[in-house]
Amino acid sequence: MASAFQFYNTMRHKQISVLLLAITLSACHHTPAAGQQPTTDTPAASAEPQTTALPMPAIVCTPEDSTKVIELLGEAAGPNPVLFYARKFVGIPYVGHTLEGHEPEKIVINLRQLDCTTLVETTLALALTRAEGETSLEHFAKNLERLRYRDGHCQGYTSRLHYFDWWINNNLGRGNIEEVSHPSYFTATYRVDNHYMSHHPQAYEHLRGNKARTDSIMALEQAGNGNTFKYLPKTKTRLGKKELGFIHDGDVIAIVTSKDGLDYAHLGFAQWGKDGRLHLLNASSIRKKVVEEPKTLHQYLKEHPSFLGIRVVRLRLPQ
Repeated sequence: MASAFQFYNTMRHKQISVLLLAITLSACHHTPAAGQQPTTDTPAASAEPQTTALPMPAIVCTPEDSTKVIELLGEAAGPNPVLFYARKFVGIPYVGHTLEGHEPEKIVINLRQLDCTTLVETTLALALTRAEGETSLEHFAKNLERLRYRDGHCQGYTSRLHYFDWWINNNLGRGNIEEVSHPSYFTATYRVDNHYMSHHPQAYEHLRGNKARTDSIMALEQAGNGNTFKYLPKTKTRLGKKELGFIHDGDVIAIVTSKDGLDYAHLGFAQWGKDGRLHLLNASSIRKKVVEEPKTLHQYLKEHPSFLGIRVVRLRLPQ
């Protein structure tokens, strides 16, 4: 998901072009020799993009990524599949904007280059697919679509859940995730006022010069604005497992920001350290890769004055 805060954080960095092989979901049943996204009748992936009209959107995926997805889904993920899969990406390079450049919108699968949002979505889709007992690329792609897009359907650029408040509310409403909170600790209130995308259309490839689409984004922003939620203030993130033990390894941590027009500044996964304090497993634009942050979450937040605290959600897995 090329979310609003990712563009905010990466505008200052040189965009890295990504060469992807466009293929359709129907091509997901056969693994080619090299890797990630198979085609049903071609033993080796063609150098040219292949797209077939299907009722569902095409996906964009390399053979390498296709093979990697299937390999990961074939592993025993253990009792905490979210943390298991998140750790598989430690060391993967941080690259922003990997969902862009496709018109119409396509479901992008890219495990070689991750930002904070695509790390979260890719990890959760893997965990969900594995928990469902499925091991195919097709099921993974459907779960990625289910998480990334409004009501689980990719129907163009504006159907992507660009702001994480949109992402949380839509996935909560469909039962994909649950809120993790505690009235004794989640004491701060945040009022949503998202407008960064509509106020900075020039920062977005698919909004630049497209007033109609920008107006559609603005209408979606306005529809979600005014909502409030409770979050754990920065000062309370220093507490240990005795107080905050209801937050589990692998829960999604969304960092609430005071930046104008944005709701969240960064995402990652909760990880309890040997020091008894929360840490963040995340795709770091500073460290240029996915890392298990050695600093405590409290230390990490303190270094960023605009970071107010955290909201926490948990993937709901089938029993």
